[in-house]
Amino acid sequence: MATAQKLNNALSQLKSTFIGKNEIIDLLGIGLIARENAFLLGPPGTAKSAIVRALSDRIVQGRNFEYLLTRFTEPNEIFGPFDIRKLKDGELVTNTEGMMPEASMVFLDEIFNANSAILNSLLMALNEKIFRRGKETRKLPALMFVGASNVLPEDEALNALLDRFLIRIKCDYVDPDQLHEVLLAGWKLENRLSDDLATIDADEIKELQAACREVDLTGIRQPYVDLVHNLRNTGIKVSDRRAVKLQNLIAASALMCGRMEATLSDLWVLKYIWDTEEQIEVLESIINAVIEKDTNPASHPQAAFNKAPNPEEVIKDVKLLAERWQDSSLSFEEKNVIKDKLRYLQTRCDWIANGEQKQYIQREIEALWQTILQTL
Repeated sequence: MATAQKLNNALSQLKSTFIGKNEIIDLLGIGLIARENAFLLGPPGTAKSAIVRALSDRIVQGRNFEYLLTRFTEPNEIFGPFDIRKLKDGELVTNTEGMMPEASMVFLDEIFNANSAILNSLLMALNEKIFRRGKETRKLPALMFVGASNVLPEDEALNALLDRFLIRIKCDYVDPDQLHEVLLAGWKLENRLSDDLATIDADEIKELQAACREVDLTGIRQPYVDLVHNLRNTGIKVSDRRAVKLQNLIAASALMCGRMEATLSDLWVLKYIWDTEEQIEVLESIINAVIEKDTNPASHPQAAFNKAPNPEEVIKDVKLLAERWQDSSLSFEEKNVIKDKLRYLQTRCDWIANGEQKQYIQREIEALWQTILQTL
């Protein structure tokens, strides 16, 4: 599909600008086609806002809205003030010019600072793409919403806000080995030495969003159902509503690869539905075990991507799990989490190149399994 290729070209250009951020950029592309929201978790300085801004610049005839939320942010700052002229006539009508209700791409930084004054309107906008304020109700033109934060919410009242973001992406600093490339690309960006932008029209994005709903999911539906059951048994919450919406991400992955039929490899997007950072590794282990069975050459590049494990980090994680298992107060669920993480580390161990290190870690993992079996 030519339109999908235009989006891929824009994303490729972004990847050459933001070194080491391919995963984030690909997932933003998936969210854009699926018309599903994405959440970025990471410390300051990891290019979260810069990537979203650069992606917005590549969408022609679209408007970008970006705002840093604080505890004191008022509805007027997000949705716009009431129209004074109509207020004189007794009508409460919002002047939304240049504000979020008119934007194609919306980026809300420090999203969990949202206060009760804007929370209800924000939840409806994120979930239903509808703006409601008083008697006003209008559909939003937003292609997608992106939220960001340095931390996950601690207040349970904000969990509903996180739930509105189907895709969750961890943003870290780039690998030290790539720092030289980062400096060169950053210098080029700072001095506006970038090449002509590869762009795509907002209407073309809407065409892709419509085409996404036409992708045939028949071939992967049963494996997907089995996977959802597996994730639920592992303790990862996948509500019926989320299970339905996740199909949009699977279809978007297929469309990005020029296919109108989903394959097993398109389930890679399910790695990014975690609620806590502890679930990231567990999801990778479960999903990788499924998608590696797909040999389709037209699979998404991220489906074939396995992060090369650092042997020192793997053995450190094994020892931490061994220490945690000694805690007599562990609940049944916590014990299951430890076992799931150990299975994941066992899988990661297969990717270690150094044979001596690999054997040593495998022995440590086997010893911990013996300990676990003896105490069950």
